[in-house]
Amino acid sequence: MASMATRARNPLRSSFRRLLTRRSLNSHAVWCGRLGFASFSSSSVLSDPAPEPSPVSAGTKVLETFREEFEIGSRLITLETGKIARFANGAVVLGMDETKVLSTVASSKGDAVRDFLPLTVDYQEKQFAQGLIPSTFMRREGAPKERELLCGRLIDRPIRPLFPAGFYHEVQVTASVLSSDGNQDPDVMAANATSAALMLSDIPWGGPIGVIRIGRICGKFIINPTMDELSLSDLNLVYACTKDKTLMIDVQAREISEKDLEAGLRLAHPEAVKYLEPQVRLAAKAGKHKKEYKLSMVSNRTLEKVRDLAAAPIGAVFTDPSYGKFERGEALENIAQDVKRALEEEGDDESLKVLPKAVDTVRKQIVRKRVIEEGSRVDGRRLDEVRPVYCEAGNFPVLHGSSLFSRGDTQVLCTVTLGAPGDAQRLDSLVGPPTKRFMLHYSFPPFSINEVGKRVGLNRREVGHGTLAEKALLAVLPPEEDFPYTVRVNSEVMASDGSTSMATVCGGSMALMDAGIPLREHVAGVSVGLVSQVDPVTGEIKDYRILTDILGLEDHLGDMDFKIAGTRKGVTAIQLDIKPAGIPLDIICESLEPAYKGRLQILDHMEREINVPRTQDDTNAPRLATMKFSNDAIRRLIGPLGVLKRKIEEETGARMSVSDGTLTIVAKNQSVMDKVQEKIDFIVGREIEVGGIYKGVVTSVKEYGAFVEFNGGQQGLLHISELSHEPVSRVTDVVSVGQHLTVMCISQDVRGNIKLSLKATLPQRKSSLQNAVEQSRPLVKEASNIWASIEDKPNDNKENNSQLESSPSIEPNTSVSSIPSILIRSAAECDEADKYAETPKKKTEEEDLLTAKNLKLGTKVAAKVHQVRARGLVLDLGNGLRGMYRFETTKNAEFEVGDEMVVECMSFSAKGVPVMSRVKDE
Repeated sequence: MASMATRARNPLRSSFRRLLTRRSLNSHAVWCGRLGFASFSSSSVLSDPAPEPSPVSAGTKVLETFREEFEIGSRLITLETGKIARFANGAVVLGMDETKVLSTVASSKGDAVRDFLPLTVDYQEKQFAQGLIPSTFMRREGAPKERELLCGRLIDRPIRPLFPAGFYHEVQVTASVLSSDGNQDPDVMAANATSAALMLSDIPWGGPIGVIRIGRICGKFIINPTMDELSLSDLNLVYACTKDKTLMIDVQAREISEKDLEAGLRLAHPEAVKYLEPQVRLAAKAGKHKKEYKLSMVSNRTLEKVRDLAAAPIGAVFTDPSYGKFERGEALENIAQDVKRALEEEGDDESLKVLPKAVDTVRKQIVRKRVIEEGSRVDGRRLDEVRPVYCEAGNFPVLHGSSLFSRGDTQVLCTVTLGAPGDAQRLDSLVGPPTKRFMLHYSFPPFSINEVGKRVGLNRREVGHGTLAEKALLAVLPPEEDFPYTVRVNSEVMASDGSTSMATVCGGSMALMDAGIPLREHVAGVSVGLVSQVDPVTGEIKDYRILTDILGLEDHLGDMDFKIAGTRKGVTAIQLDIKPAGIPLDIICESLEPAYKGRLQILDHMEREINVPRTQDDTNAPRLATMKFSNDAIRRLIGPLGVLKRKIEEETGARMSVSDGTLTIVAKNQSVMDKVQEKIDFIVGREIEVGGIYKGVVTSVKEYGAFVEFNGGQQGLLHISELSHEPVSRVTDVVSVGQHLTVMCISQDVRGNIKLSLKATLPQRKSSLQNAVEQSRPLVKEASNIWASIEDKPNDNKENNSQLESSPSIEPNTSVSSIPSILIRSAAECDEADKYAETPKKKTEEEDLLTAKNLKLGTKVAAKVHQVRARGLVLDLGNGLRGMYRFETTKNAEFEVGDEMVVECMSFSAKGVPVMSRVKDE
C-alpha cells in the first residue's frame, strides 16, 4: 500500500502529463531529439515562461518524432517516424496529400535453421481509411482481397533481392493504409514506406530503394499521376530501383511501342532515385545500428567437395538435349543421392546439412558457365529461339469460347464465359472503379508439375499471374458501350515448364476470338531471361547473355524473369522480377528487342489458327438485350419483392438486371431470348400500333364477341365478325375463356378502345390480291438494342432457323394451313397486278422509302444477301429492313453474302418478317 501511495504522489507523472498537454511546447526541439530517455529542463522545453514550472527529471520518456519532407513531380511527400508503432523494429508513415500509409517491419529472434528467406509482406486496406463501415455481416474486414495480395507482391518483389545472401531469418512487413483521399494509389506509397522502415530497422538490408509511378496522357509523361489521370492514361508504369540499378518493373499499357516504353523507363529512374536521399537522412537521425545476424552460407570447402563429386555427371546431363523436364530432374536427383552417399561414407556431417544448397549452387555454376562461354542452352536451342508452338481454338464447342495453347512442355487451357452486366465483379477497394467487367482467373493445379498438393484459398502466385494476363488482354477489348457483356476467362495450367502466365495470354486471346468477341488483334507474351557474369570484387557485370522463352530451370538458375506481352503494334503488359541486387537499365532496354521478335513468332502461329472473331453462331451463343421502360413498367415486371422477375428467370433460364430504367437480359441463345421478350411483352406491354400483332388470353366471352387481355394487361374487343374468314354463328364455337390467341390490332379510338382481329392473322383460302394487301401487316416490334457476341449471325442449326419455319401461335384444335412461299394467282389477278405496277402513283419522299409499314404484298425490290442459312437467305431490303427467302431445294452453293437479286413480297411470317420470292430475269 505504501508503494502504491508513493506512486500516486510521484511528481514525475503529473509533470510529464503537463509537459505533453501544454500547447506551448517547442515542437522543433521535440522533433529533432532522439527517441528514448532524455533529460530536459523547464527552460529548454517551454518557449514561454509559465508560473511554477515542473522540471523533467532524467529518465522521463518523451514522444519524439522525426520527419522529412521533399517534393517529386509537384507532389509534397513526407516521411515520419517515432509517433506511431514505436515498438516495431522499424516504422514509417509516408504521406502524399491526404493519403497516409504506415509500414512496419519486424524480424524473428534466434538462429535460422532453413535454406530460404521467409519474407512475408501483408498489405491492408481497411474501410476506416475512407470513413466507411464494412458491408459484411460481421462488419469487419475478412480475408485479404485480390488487390491486397497484389499490392503485397508489389512490395515484396523489389525488396527481396536486397537481403544479404544466407540471411534466412523470418521477416514480416505490414503495410496499412491509415487514410485515403481517393486521389493517390497507396501501393507505391507503401513500397517506399517499407524501404524507409527497413532502413530504420536493425535488419541487414542493401537499400534504400525508390518506387515511382509514371503515366502518359496525349504523349506527355506524368509523374505520380492521380487516379483520375490514370483513367485517361495509356500507360501505368511502376518502376523500382536503387541508385544505379533496376529492381522491378510492372506495366499496364495500351499498345505502347518499345521506343516509347524505353523513354518512360529512362524518365522513371532519376525520378525514383529522388526517394533515396530523404530515407538516408531519416535513418541517420532515427535509425538503429544494424544487428549482426548469423548467415547460413555454404563453405568453400563443402562447395569444392561437392563440385569434385558432381560437376562431371551434372555437366553430362545438361549437355544432352534429349532429356525432358522430369527425366532431367530425375537424373539430377540421382546425382545428388550419389553425392550424399559419398559424404556419408566420409562422415562429413557439416556438408550433409547444406547438401541440397551446395548441389543447387554447383548446378547453377555449370549451366551459367555453358551459356556464357558456349552460348548453349539446356535443351539445345539458340539463345533467341522460341520453343515449338501448338495452337487449337474451339476445341469445346459447348462453351462460349475455348482454346488450347502449348509452347514446348508448357500447356494451358483457356475458356471464356459471357454474362450480364450485373455479373461484373464488385471491388471493395479504396481507389479505382467499383466494378470490373473483365476477369481472368489463373489456376495452377499441382498435377501440372506432377506433385501432390492441397488447394486452399487465394494463392498469391495465382492471383499475380492471372492479373498480369488480365492486364495484357484488357488493352484490346472493345469498349463497354460497344460490348456490354461481362467476360470471364478461366486459365487452367495443364503442364508447366516456364512462362505459364505468358501462355495464358496467348490462350486467352484465342479463346476470346473463339467466343466472337471483337478483339482489335491478338495478344501474345514471351518471357526473357538473363545469365550474367559478375566481377566478385566490384560487383559489376562483365558479360551476359539474354535468353528468349526461358525454361523453368533457366528461370530458377538465371538472373531475371522478364515477362513481356503485347500485339504487333506495341506492349500491353510487363512484369520484371530479378534475383540479384539490381540489373542495369541498359540491359533491361536491350531485352525489349528479342522479346518483340519472339512475340511475332508466336503471333504467327496464333493467327494461323484463328485470326478474326468467330462469325458463325451456335446453340450456345449467348444473347444480350437492353430495353428502356418507365418506372411503373419496371415495377410491374419485377413484381412484389422480385417474385415475378425470379419466376421468369426460373422458367426461361435467362438472367435479368434492372438499372436506372434499363432492363438488361442475358439469354443462353436466341430461342431463350425470344421466350423472355414474349413474357416481358405480355407483362409490361409496348406501345399499341394499328397493324401490330400481339399474343393474348381470352378473359370473357359475350354474344357479340370476346374480350382479350394482351400487351401487359390491356383489354381489346375481338368482335364476332373478326373471328374467322368464314361466317361464325356463335363465339364459343371458335374461342373460349383462357385460350391463347395471336391477334392483330385493327383500330384504336381516342378513348383507348381497342379493336382486335383474329382472322387478320389467319391465311385466306380464297382471297384477291387487294384483300391480301389490306389484311396483311408486318410485325413491328419495339426497338431494342440487341448485341450478339458473334455479330448476330446465326449458324446452320434448327434453333436459329426457327424464323424461317415459324408459324402463328394458335390453339391445336384450330385448323390452319401454312402460308406457302410461292403465291399462286389467276391470270386476271396477274393482269391486274401488272396494270397496277405500270401506272405508279406519285409518292411523297417518306412513302418512297421502303419500311416495314409501307411494304405491301407484291412489292418488288432489289435486295442483297445479308446471311446464308441452311434453309434460306436473310435479305437486306434497305433502310434496315430484313426479309427471308426459302430455298426451293437444299442446294445453296450458288448464293454468297453480298449477291444482289430482285425479289417480290409474297407473304409475312407470324413475326412480321417479309417472305420474299425471287423474280427471275426475263
